[in-house]
Amino acid sequence: MSETKLPLLARAIDSVTIGIVLLNHEQRVVFWNAWMERHSRIPAKNTEGKTLAELFPEMCNGRVQNAITESLRTGLSSLLSQSLNQAPFPLFGSSIGVDHTIRIQQAIQVIPIAVAESSRYCLLQITDVSASVYREKLLRDQALVLHRHSYFDVLTGIANRRRFDEYSEEEFRRARRTASPIALILLDIDHFKKYNDYYGHQAGDQCLKQVAATLAGVLKRPADLLARYGGEEFVAVLPETDSAGAHQVGEVMRERIESIQLPHAASPTAGHITISIGTAARLPGRDDVLALLIRSADQALYHAKHTGRNRVASAEDDGE
Repeated sequence: MSETKLPLLARAIDSVTIGIVLLNHEQRVVFWNAWMERHSRIPAKNTEGKTLAELFPEMCNGRVQNAITESLRTGLSSLLSQSLNQAPFPLFGSSIGVDHTIRIQQAIQVIPIAVAESSRYCLLQITDVSASVYREKLLRDQALVLHRHSYFDVLTGIANRRRFDEYSEEEFRRARRTASPIALILLDIDHFKKYNDYYGHQAGDQCLKQVAATLAGVLKRPADLLARYGGEEFVAVLPETDSAGAHQVGEVMRERIESIQLPHAASPTAGHITISIGTAARLPGRDDVLALLIRSADQALYHAKHTGRNRVASAEDDGE
């Protein structure tokens, strides 16, 4: 290469938007481009003849140094992805509006260079992948939000019917495997249609929210699940709970709802919001199905509603 081309080549390398570092066989810096100067805040003249460990003690015996050693030994290239090697170089943003204290995310390519009748060199290419990492995080966050919305009722914030269907099946199968009881509590708000007609649908929505929050406050165990079953109906899944335990939880729910004294002037049962509750529990046998447990809870709820409302009724046969 002619001498006139060398300055042009150096300027070209300094103009690229990736970091270029050339190391000799002793892993000492031979070349350090302008991109590296800007993002490392170390002038090129201060890097010549020094090792990366001398420039960045924290990188001593790290993945990058190991990859360089292996590349010089074997003559094979390697790529250190951001996912496994997050920001190994202390490199920082240099653009206006960028937080200059946060390391940029990096993908590092380690390339051996064999020079005729000379020792092997190692070329490092450092790419700023912060933008792509941010996009991936944004997509993951959006996916989590969508996932959450697909399992939670938008109005009340508790689990929705879809989540109940999946979770109850999971817990029913687990109860069968572990030979432990499982209970369901099915309930609805008494005379809710009359409430909507009297107070309006906005008030009805607020009522549903308040009832859901109150019911959720009753369930303390991590495995218990409260879900909106549909309309003004709610359902609770209580793993490792027998008939007596389910009835007790149902009674606490009934008392809590009554205690908030939410006015319901159109209710023939009381002057405030009340709920009717049906409970059922089973110790699932080999051929048992969840539908039987749901039907038992539904029949118990029907009994509670047709014997005066604002009460808890339990299924006669809890399967135990």
